[in-house]
Amino acid sequence: MLYIIFYFQVHQPFRINKYKVFDIKNSVAYFDEDLNRHIFNKVSERCYLLTNKLFKELIEISDGRFKISFSITGTFIEQAKKYRPDIYKSFLDLVQTGGVELLNETYYHSLSSIFDLDEFLEQVAKHAEIIKKEFGFTPHVFRNTELIYFDKLSDVLLNLPHIKTILIEGADKILKGESPLYPRISYNHVHLLLLKHYKLSDDIAFRFSDRSWEKYPLTAEKYVSWIKNLTLTEKEGKNLYLNLFVDYETFGEHQWKESGIFEFIKKVIELLLNEKNISFLLPSEVISTLNYKPKTVSVPEPTSWADTERDLSAWLSNSLQWNAMKTCYELLKLAKEKEKKDLIPILKTLTTSDLFYYMCIKYFQDGDVHKYFSPYSSPEEIYRYYMNILSDIEENLEE
Repeated sequence: MLYIIFYFQVHQPFRINKYKVFDIKNSVAYFDEDLNRHIFNKVSERCYLLTNKLFKELIEISDGRFKISFSITGTFIEQAKKYRPDIYKSFLDLVQTGGVELLNETYYHSLSSIFDLDEFLEQVAKHAEIIKKEFGFTPHVFRNTELIYFDKLSDVLLNLPHIKTILIEGADKILKGESPLYPRISYNHVHLLLLKHYKLSDDIAFRFSDRSWEKYPLTAEKYVSWIKNLTLTEKEGKNLYLNLFVDYETFGEHQWKESGIFEFIKKVIELLLNEKNISFLLPSEVISTLNYKPKTVSVPEPTSWADTERDLSAWLSNSLQWNAMKTCYELLKLAKEKEKKDLIPILKTLTTSDLFYYMCIKYFQDGDVHKYFSPYSSPEEIYRYYMNILSDIEENLEE
């Protein structure tokens, strides 16, 4: 049997204001309320409303045979409730179909697992709390920010016994020529690891509307034939698990409605539902369907799903990013020591990975992707605004 696990990342950061040096100590807002509202509304109309409606219909029409999972960040939930209660309700309605699993991650979509493990555990616990409070759901599957994973993370997650499964990137450096269709066990034999099939995931997320792609146009029939061909290599009757992990904004925002992305994904799902030896599965259900003992894998150095390197370079490849992130976590630690309850939530929000992603200085294809997502004119520009905000916070901490 080939099982398909769909996971979608649902996230919106709080983008910062164009905070000038002269704004320091002048009570200027740190976050750009107008920009955040504008982007949330834009993506809501292009993606969230249409995609939630489509997936809800497919779950109901298939009597629950179509299943999906979401990792919804705390910052997204805050913005949805603030800017678009209808979007918040549409996610509630989706979860109530019974065909959706909610995953656990860092509340602020941060790189705290790299910089501050105590803060990391705080954010994961806070995220689990809001998922339970808002959706009545207790997650048992974890995905770290940007699918970052390394051996020590599994050790740290022992502090959270409700976590049984972790989603990770199926990076070549992990697989070493083997298939991502087989789950692995963490090096300490504690967590089941589900590896993203990055080729088939990225065919949808990045290449679908690329007219220069040699496989363009990507039809539903062609894509489903690729999925069916995956089963030809398995000769021992082992269950296979195709992990398709993409940003939710792929539908309607990154791949516009005019590209045919909605018709494509609907037809793909309909065709797959008609296949006798293919079934959709929730991440937490993998453990109970395994008919073999997975191999153990060790991941000494962090991997992620970002850029061609699939490492931490999207957020930590230059001195601007390192200085900004190091300073932020130092100030957060100081704010906790001084019990500055007004500044702690602000600094936690400033740990969001997107802000450092915008500071990345890369060239060629990866650089173009970074520019696409950033609302700022350059990495240097947002770095200046970010450090000015930290300077203001530092002065407040010293008072």
